[in-house]
Amino acid sequence: MPETRDWLTGGLPHIWLPYTQMQTTPAPLPVVAAQGARIRLADGRELIDGISSWWTACHGYNHPHIRAAVETQLATLPHVMFAGLVHEPALRLAARLAALLPGDLERVFFTESGSVAVEVALKMAIQYWRNKGQAEKQRIVYFRHGYHGDTFATMALCDPEEGMHALFAGTMPDQIMAELPADEAMSRAFDLLLDTHGERIAAVIVEPLVQGAGGMQMHDTATLALIAEACTRHGVLLIADEIMTGFGRSGRMFACEEANVVPDIICLSKALTGGTLPLAATVARKHVFEAFLSGDPAAALMHGPTYMANALACAAANASLDLFEREPRMEQVAAIEAQLTLELAPCRALAGVAAMRVKGAIGAVELSGPIDLHALRRRFVELGVWVRPFGKVVYLMPPFTVTPAELTTLTAAVRSVLAERAGTL
Repeated sequence: MPETRDWLTGGLPHIWLPYTQMQTTPAPLPVVAAQGARIRLADGRELIDGISSWWTACHGYNHPHIRAAVETQLATLPHVMFAGLVHEPALRLAARLAALLPGDLERVFFTESGSVAVEVALKMAIQYWRNKGQAEKQRIVYFRHGYHGDTFATMALCDPEEGMHALFAGTMPDQIMAELPADEAMSRAFDLLLDTHGERIAAVIVEPLVQGAGGMQMHDTATLALIAEACTRHGVLLIADEIMTGFGRSGRMFACEEANVVPDIICLSKALTGGTLPLAATVARKHVFEAFLSGDPAAALMHGPTYMANALACAAANASLDLFEREPRMEQVAAIEAQLTLELAPCRALAGVAAMRVKGAIGAVELSGPIDLHALRRRFVELGVWVRPFGKVVYLMPPFTVTPAELTTLTAAVRSVLAERAGTL
């Protein structure tokens, strides 16, 4: 292995980091290994990972079962185009996802990232109506605090006041933002919106139960059920963006299940491969797929990523699903939820804390007042944990395999850092 100073000093001048002002942001930390819930840095320090590498490493890092599956697949078939050809890992995975998902969500379109999975869902929804002779239905309804990706179509579905994509205002498709129907007045407003504009609306998209990058905002099952019922009544499709909540994060395998909701289309990614390889899936119900069956070639779904259904990624995803079957992941999530609820509760009493929320293996502390994100992040590293607050939120979304002691280290760090901040306000 090359000396750290060689690859680090030689490579840093040539990378461009995400969401980063490269002139003023501190240099990134060089990582040389990861195991379980721990990240090892080049200088020998270990950090307990509190955010699962953007919510992906649900089984922890470098799980031997996933690693073995990828190694075996690499020796036989790393990749082959998925047009006119298919392979066992993808077909096995598609069948398993169809069996796991609620209702008749049964047709799987594979891509490489969550943003693209949502793009495909939007194409499906709009072309569904075109194929049914209702081409005027092409607008998408999304919710305040929502986040659905960084590509141009998905940026148009993100809360415009959150600021992440404000720079591109005016260059994106004009979609319709609504308030989550969390009370009677907002429910009436949502129903009126669908009633007024229903002839132009192709679909409503929602992050079920937890809106992730918009601030870990949470809503109840009644709100989700109301959205689904309204979509059915007004004849628009429902897209569930479970890229973050899917695969156990919210406490059920899929958040929609908790509300007994079967969306017309569901988007999956992040934890799909256990945080090992890029893979996403857009899964449609039977009636959606059947609208694309025709003697007209133009009625086919017009999308095809080069690396869709990559065999290595599908092998990793199958191994990840094995672990959900063999190991007590949902029991671990329930235990994490209880521990987060108990150990983050003291944060509520701190100055500069606006709210504390927990759902499944998600714990979020919302801040008020001035926030120095760089200072907070630096202090967490000094305490031996990897926690990256964003916006007004300090959050924990650890691997499901995190030990109680490791989780206590994470929650103690959050309490300590926020107490230090409270002392400066």
